[in-house]
Amino acid sequence: MVIKLTDVAQLAGVSPTTVSRVINNYGSLSQKTIDKVHAAMKELNYQPNSLARSLQGKNTRLVGLIFPTVANPFYGELVEKIERKLFEMDYRTILCDSAHNKEKERSYLNMLAANKVDGIIAGAHNLGIEEYEDLELPIVSFDRYLADGIPIVGSDNFQGGFLATENLFLRGARKIAIMTGSQESDSPTNERLNGYLAFLEKQGLPSQIFPFHSTAQSTTLKKLEIKRILENEDIDGIFCTDDLTAILVANQCHKSNISVPDQLKIIGYDGTKLIQNYFPQLTTMAQPISDYADVLIDLLLQRVQEPEKPLESHYHLPVKLIQGETT
Repeated sequence: MVIKLTDVAQLAGVSPTTVSRVINNYGSLSQKTIDKVHAAMKELNYQPNSLARSLQGKNTRLVGLIFPTVANPFYGELVEKIERKLFEMDYRTILCDSAHNKEKERSYLNMLAANKVDGIIAGAHNLGIEEYEDLELPIVSFDRYLADGIPIVGSDNFQGGFLATENLFLRGARKIAIMTGSQESDSPTNERLNGYLAFLEKQGLPSQIFPFHSTAQSTTLKKLEIKRILENEDIDGIFCTDDLTAILVANQCHKSNISVPDQLKIIGYDGTKLIQNYFPQLTTMAQPISDYADVLIDLLLQRVQEPEKPLESHYHLPVKLIQGETT
């Protein structure tokens, strides 16, 4: 049963308007009336609609989070840290999962705007969302260009790609391939590929690029493609631009009797706690997830408090190498 404001009013013996005034701390009311309403709310476990309170000109203390999917360990860990830090600051979050669905992301944006959230932290990777240009809301982006004037927080992807490739080289690899996204999205993560290419150019080595379309839903197809690459391409090192792909490569090497790192060296990118705990043998470039959460929240709240405050266009946080056993 959904408890409504009228149920609280009936139990407290007051009008619904009085309940609304208590919730919004509006007008002059006796302490006795306020206590009765609060007691009724507690007894019924009534959660007042914070969105309605915004109609009184107050902040909702709600923040919208738009990310691809929390099923991905990296986004799951980042969202968890953002939510926990905001909760400690007395903010609540609305999580919107919009992976590979432009219309879904557009619908969520409109919903968040209609519900008067104080601001949005966005990190999904869909293209052509014009609403970001027009929304009159504080917005901060994670690792993705949304619109002019919206700051982007992310790792130094170019440096990360460069250092990952350098690690493979220093460990003896010379035929170094990269497995990456399709590069269709206007995302700063494309700079990981550019870092890879820059290092190979510096060393005079050829590149081998194997893109995987980000909209592909089938892990089975990805496994088959990885199997084909390992069986047919002449490579001795692979830079995977995410750890999950790196684990798929390592698993296929095991099935195909390819010795890692003797015959093939593998390095990933992300370095979540999940990967460090459950696949610690993977060499990876670890992103500063907790620092991301701090900076994203700090910038968003600066924009909430001072909408016209100028901010930098990019905030690049350094990555660090976690040396495992796969390189």
